[in-house]
Amino acid sequence: MKVGQAMVSAGASILHEGGRAAHLFTVLRGWAFRYKTLPDGRRQILNILLPGDLVGLQAEIATPVPHSVEALTEVELCAFGEDALWTLYRDHPELALDVTWLSANEERIVDEALVSTGRRTALERVAALLVYLYKRASVAGLVQSGTAPLPLTQSHLADTLGLSLVHTNRTLQRLRKGGFIRLEEGRLAIGDLTTLSRVAAYWEAVPSNRPLL
Repeated sequence: MKVGQAMVSAGASILHEGGRAAHLFTVLRGWAFRYKTLPDGRRQILNILLPGDLVGLQAEIATPVPHSVEALTEVELCAFGEDALWTLYRDHPELALDVTWLSANEERIVDEALVSTGRRTALERVAALLVYLYKRASVAGLVQSGTAPLPLTQSHLADTLGLSLVHTNRTLQRLRKGGFIRLEEGRLAIGDLTTLSRVAAYWEAVPSNRPLL
């Protein structure tokens, strides 16, 4: 089923909304994000993709592709054939279960994003996203000396959380001044994860195993 690997440079498109996906991918290395764009150019980032995440799963079921995917950093992808999903469920039920696991986990992420947009304050939204990304980076083995890579700009954070850029900046400053976080040279340090989780009203555990990685 695996047909090869691909390297994508930072800022390059992996999938185009409205297009057609030739392959199903797994992220092996790097960061990317899924997003949709409104006719006037406004962007909503749907989720952040890290090692172990699938790219193009929805495109296997629905054509055209319902969203775009862009690389945040240089990304290494494992590519599977066009009919990989159907082959998995027909011939490899144990791997198909892994895909189902990933889909269910992504649904949990979408649920939390909806809670953030609908009910969390700006401070809670930013804190919850930073806690989640830190935990995901830790699971992926990317946390070093207590800091995690954070290749997202404030614009990315704003478009993920449904906040203005100004509001996002002010909220980050509040978290910095309160000693909750430190952001330096693209890396995130969290003073106390439990305390920041309490600020965020966010207690979701990030699963430690990532199938298909």
